[in-house]
Amino acid sequence: MVVLPYDSEYGPTEKTSTLLVDAGLRREYERLHINIDDAKAALLKAIRQTAKTRKRDFENEITSAFTSGDDFEVAVTRIKDELKKQKDMPFANVEYETIFNEKVLKAFDNKDLKNAVEDYIRRYNELLAVSTFFKKGTFDYYNAGQIARSLTANGFFKAHHTVNLRATGKILEIATAKELENIITEEKKAILNDDVLRMRFDDVAKQLQRNAELRKFCYYLQDNEPLLSRMDNLPKFKEDVLKSYLKAHYNLYLELMGEYAHAARRKKQIEEEARKQQTQWEQVIAIFNDRFFVPFELETKNRIAVMLGDEPIVELGFTYIDGEERVGIDKPELLKVLSTGEKKALYVLNVIFEVERRSKDGVETLVIIDDIADSFDYQNKYAIIQYLDDISKDGLFKLIIMTHNFDFFRTIEGRKIAGYRNCLIALKDKDEITLVQAAGIRNIFVNDWKENFFADSRKKIASIPFLRNLVEMTTGEGDANYKQLTSILHCMPDSNKITVRHLDCIFNVICNTAGSSDNPSTPVHDLIQSEAIACLSNQTAFNLENKIVLAIAIRRAAEQFMIEKIRNDAFVSKIESNQTQVLIRKFKNLFPKEAETIKVLDRVALMTPENIHVNSFMYEPIVDMSDAHLKKLYQDVLGLV
Repeated sequence: MVVLPYDSEYGPTEKTSTLLVDAGLRREYERLHINIDDAKAALLKAIRQTAKTRKRDFENEITSAFTSGDDFEVAVTRIKDELKKQKDMPFANVEYETIFNEKVLKAFDNKDLKNAVEDYIRRYNELLAVSTFFKKGTFDYYNAGQIARSLTANGFFKAHHTVNLRATGKILEIATAKELENIITEEKKAILNDDVLRMRFDDVAKQLQRNAELRKFCYYLQDNEPLLSRMDNLPKFKEDVLKSYLKAHYNLYLELMGEYAHAARRKKQIEEEARKQQTQWEQVIAIFNDRFFVPFELETKNRIAVMLGDEPIVELGFTYIDGEERVGIDKPELLKVLSTGEKKALYVLNVIFEVERRSKDGVETLVIIDDIADSFDYQNKYAIIQYLDDISKDGLFKLIIMTHNFDFFRTIEGRKIAGYRNCLIALKDKDEITLVQAAGIRNIFVNDWKENFFADSRKKIASIPFLRNLVEMTTGEGDANYKQLTSILHCMPDSNKITVRHLDCIFNVICNTAGSSDNPSTPVHDLIQSEAIACLSNQTAFNLENKIVLAIAIRRAAEQFMIEKIRNDAFVSKIESNQTQVLIRKFKNLFPKEAETIKVLDRVALMTPENIHVNSFMYEPIVDMSDAHLKKLYQDVLGLV
């Protein structure tokens, strides 16, 4: 699972919406559908066997035939009364694939074939009109055969009952099934052997010789010629055929309808139970509303509809809060008035839903989190940290957390969300990106630089800004130590006179130690310069002391260059604060045409102050700024001299 810094389109999905159903209700709801699906599968299998085809999707065929939508339940429910009233199944033996295949249906769009069929049907109806026994729409070719078979199957004639047929001018009493079948057969022959009807059928047959599917259909018609009389209205004929299939398996149809009815009743009961429950969605929203500081509250608007499957995705409702005023608002309008951090908080809510969904489903997950705390205020940043702490304790989740925010980075380690050995820094140079163990996460001043102050020249120099901050906080800027440390960080008249011994003494006073360095007589100015030159040849690394040494050396070299260029000791001696900025302004006034030099000096003003005024609480710029940028700037400043 990849969590980007922000994704405005990220929101609830069908998977996360399952959080709305508790395990018990959800299982029962699924069982309702399983029973429905089993009953439906049994009915459709039987229909395929009756229709003599394995290809057709009869769920889709029935749905499209009886509704304009795509709901099978609606389709079979719509014809419930019609099937109940239907006494027979005249087209149960029709081979569905032979008639209702794509090429046959397309052929009936042909004008010549359509005319030939209409001519056939017209003659067929004329013959029915003068038939002794048949009558169109009530007692025709199919009805007569069905009645004969039904009476025989139900023992009508064995019980010595008789049937009276009204013939021209007389009544025929039929006492046996054989007599009835013979009369029906003879009446069918009288119609089908009509010379004009035969000619009309031949006209149709000629139109059905263009390809294999049509020829197959033609041969089928030759054996089932009365079907042609139904071809003037193919949609209606399809409905009648499908109803015959359903009637042929009426018991299976009734079982399915019973499952639908039972599911509908139980759905209402589940809905009532669901209204009384607080789902995980509500729990997550409660956590969000409680932990995150945003000017809105959330609720789920369609929780019951999603729970019952009527809607696939949950819809969030928003209430905007301004003092005592509360008003419902749509998400697009809400986003217009939220800050970047507040928008990200809303995005994080959807991330939490996805995490909770995976937790509920037992999905083992690697979560890659990319700069999620960027743009957050501190309250919401720590709300995120608290949630990361929660899921890091869940055995299902392993976290890779990436960030540019060093305070966030340190807090993740401090809260033990990530162990110290798992805190890495990504370094980039021209050819590759490498990962190295992070240093100075907890307190680089106490745990590293203080311990190595007398033995490591670079860490000694890097400690100077921090020592000056401590003096400023305790005895103030008038303290002699503060002035000496300031002289080291700038190019001042006494800067070159301050030695390592002086710096060691200041350190011992502030830190209550009694150490000394191996090079006490070395001017700190020379030490800074030599260590900065050494930094230029070092490979790129996450090394805070390197960056601070480079920043100090850059500023001192830039100030030295400007003082020598300006050549005005009286002006320089009167500078009381912000020496670098004052010198740059003076340089620009005196040498406005030296554009390239001014560009370098502007970079000095931009890049070095935060690095030099580092303190133990916030040294974000040092972390974010690349070694390479500082090295390049130092080389450019040296190039000015």
